[in-house]
Amino acid sequence: MSRIILITGGARSGKSTFAEGFYKDRSDVVYIATARITDSEMRDRIALHQAQRPGEWITFERSYGLKEAVGIQKNYLLDCVTILTSNIMFDITGESENISTVMQRAVEDKVIDELQGLVQAVEQIDGDLVMVTNEVGDSIVPENHVARVYRDIIGRVNQRLAKLCNEVYLVVCGLPLRLK
Repeated sequence: MSRIILITGGARSGKSTFAEGFYKDRSDVVYIATARITDSEMRDRIALHQAQRPGEWITFERSYGLKEAVGIQKNYLLDCVTILTSNIMFDITGESENISTVMQRAVEDKVIDELQGLVQAVEQIDGDLVMVTNEVGDSIVPENHVARVYRDIIGRVNQRLAKLCNEVYLVVCGLPLRLK
């Protein structure tokens, strides 16, 4: 039976390190990276993540279309749902500063379709999947409409995704707390 695991937490809380720990002694892992290099800071963050994970892991870099990675190995690590969501959100809404309810629903549905497709593909091969996301709703209310919409979409996506998972963890200060 497949293990489908969701790991959430704040920025720099230790989520990715905890997620990678599930596969620490495995070489048959596909790391699904969703980040786009948009500036030097993002380039540095990506380089740090690459340096921390085992060299024998296969890296599958894709903004979305994630189920295409399935079949390469049996173990998958998606890092991260939050970046996947921002990729889809900005591809759908562009530079719009007024994101309608219809657009919000389109973003959320596209993200869930992507993630359900990935989960189903992994389950079909009886593989394991660990997904990393961010808990963005634990802070102050964002000052602008786009940031509030993003926070709300992530919150709803995380709720829906948690229902698909066998295990859910919250990581705080590098310490995991099992929620499900």
